[in-house]
Amino acid sequence: MADPQTLDKIIDKTLDTVGKSREQIFEISEQSRNEYVSLEQELQEVRMKVAEIIDQSDRAEVHARFARNRLAEVSKQFHRYSNEEIRKVYEQANELQVKLALLQQEEQQLRDRRDAIERRLLNLKDTIERAEELVGQMTVVYNFLTGDLRQVGEALEDAREKQAFGLQIIQAQEEERRKLSREIHDGPAQMMANVLLRSELVERIYHDKGIDEALKEIRDLRKMVKSSLAEVRRIIYDLRPMALDDLGLIPTLKKYVKTFEEHTGIFVDFKHIGKGERFPEHVEIALFRLVQEALQNTRKHAKASHVHVKIEEQKTKFTVVIKDNGKGFDQTEKKEGSFGLVGMKERVNMLKGQLVIRTKPNDGTTIIISIPITTEE
Repeated sequence: MADPQTLDKIIDKTLDTVGKSREQIFEISEQSRNEYVSLEQELQEVRMKVAEIIDQSDRAEVHARFARNRLAEVSKQFHRYSNEEIRKVYEQANELQVKLALLQQEEQQLRDRRDAIERRLLNLKDTIERAEELVGQMTVVYNFLTGDLRQVGEALEDAREKQAFGLQIIQAQEEERRKLSREIHDGPAQMMANVLLRSELVERIYHDKGIDEALKEIRDLRKMVKSSLAEVRRIIYDLRPMALDDLGLIPTLKKYVKTFEEHTGIFVDFKHIGKGERFPEHVEIALFRLVQEALQNTRKHAKASHVHVKIEEQKTKFTVVIKDNGKGFDQTEKKEGSFGLVGMKERVNMLKGQLVIRTKPNDGTTIIISIPITTEE
């Protein structure tokens, strides 16, 4: 029989291996991401060069065609021209033809390079996504292994169910972090990279096309910076709306609903019944997250065009009703990854409330949340 010290050594060795492997995969992801950004910049430059070469080739083609016509004319009336004139016409036609051939060769090389970069970018994108997924999965394993499994086993009545739920929570956290990372990378980070790239082109545009085109490029840059700033503010708001601390639950929900409508095109009819008093911080946060999660589920799954949100403050309880006209679902079917509703139920249970879901296929969904208002709170 193995003694506890031997088991601890095995666990420590496993953790060390998992941790090192996770770091190596993370390094691969970062190296691929850096190469991706560098290749994107090179691709922009190659595309510009291709456009310039095509323009030069078109002009060279016109000149070469004119020279060939001139040469044909001289050849037909050979006796009317001197040997020197014939030689110059021939040399000019030959020189233009060689120049055109070189331009066409350079264009083909640039096109080949462009296509190779685009293929490489696709491969890198796939590598980055797979690496991020692996890092997330290994983080789940690492976090789970670092817990005291013996205490967990003694404390929980139903070990399998509780461990599965714990893993689900960790997976949801990692998925949220990965989502946030992607939002920042694909949103503000991507925009700022484009701003940096295009800012380097302003001076070139100024020299090549003049002040008007340069000013136009600067105006476009200003729009991109404004868009990036708005995206950063949206991400911050999703993490923790600061208005919740300053204004309270109802004004914050009204603002969130308006933003939700603008981003999704789903009409939300928001109604509030009550005095709009302030509640303890944990209650306001929980209620805000419940409404937020319900609306996000509507956006992701329900395919609804209209949502009713009603919040009513009563003497002994706080009632929230979210009703949509979406496609509904069968509650008897167990779906993989349906963590949204599980998380909502956990929040309601922590506040000693009740959550009721009324839905069936093709008949919309109604969520009724009831939270007691106690004197202690």
